[in-house]
Amino acid sequence: MTNGVEVSFPGLGWTFNVNPVAFRIGGIEVYWYGLLIALALVLSVILAVKQAKSLKFPEGLVYDTILLIIPCAIIGARLYFVACNWDYYGQNPKEIINLRNGGLAIYGGVILVFLGALVMCHIRKIPFRELADYCIVYLPLGQAIGRWGNFFNQECFGTTTNLPWGMTSSTVQSYLEVSCPTLVSTMPVHPTFLYESLADLAIFFILLYIRKHSKIPFETSCAYFALYGTARFFIEGMRTDSLYIGHTSIRISQLLSLIFVIAALLYIAYARTRRFEKKGFPKKLYAEASTGEGKK
Repeated sequence: MTNGVEVSFPGLGWTFNVNPVAFRIGGIEVYWYGLLIALALVLSVILAVKQAKSLKFPEGLVYDTILLIIPCAIIGARLYFVACNWDYYGQNPKEIINLRNGGLAIYGGVILVFLGALVMCHIRKIPFRELADYCIVYLPLGQAIGRWGNFFNQECFGTTTNLPWGMTSSTVQSYLEVSCPTLVSTMPVHPTFLYESLADLAIFFILLYIRKHSKIPFETSCAYFALYGTARFFIEGMRTDSLYIGHTSIRISQLLSLIFVIAALLYIAYARTRRFEKKGFPKKLYAEASTGEGKK
């Protein structure tokens, strides 16, 4: 079994032994990274189904959507990460399908999920606005849980800090020595995985409120992009492992975050000015989506 590493928070006096492998089944190692992603999906589905009836969303459509989301999210997130690190993966093509040590980019997953859902809605003649605004609420919840996989892998941390919750480990120190020679490798670093996890959890609860009270189509979806984009923009600025555009100093995730925030706020302002209103599911379509009838 893979050996763990000692992770410490010197300012708080905390020390943990962290192993990226949760357990073994025979000769197969099950990693916390994958286990937490699975937990996030299961919890999101349970909540989505439980809340469907009170919000007049077809319960059957929740299951159809999750069957679409799982492959799209994983494939999109991986392709995005691989594309942004093609110098390495082009020379090591076998590593493209190796997900055990991480290597998923959330924006890639979100983009492909939206495209996949749009295609599904077009084929089945389901209002995309209703599907997007209902389901996107659970995305930050999944992110909040999944980010802890970065903790177990000891990745996605920030620059050095004197704050009491700064984190350090042998993995962190080795990374800083090789990739960030200008930083003092023995100093603690920002636990940016924790910052994003807490931000995502707060966004989840905010979106629950917006979804319940909003009467504007895509407002809940835009609220996600505005809120998450803002949080990610600032957190990304602390990270030491950002993906950049070519050989520039422009961080890809920061640029995308800025674009999403501006676009989301512009749409909300425009929709409120024009007084767009949600139409909901037509009664016949709601019945079909709830029971699964009408699928071709």
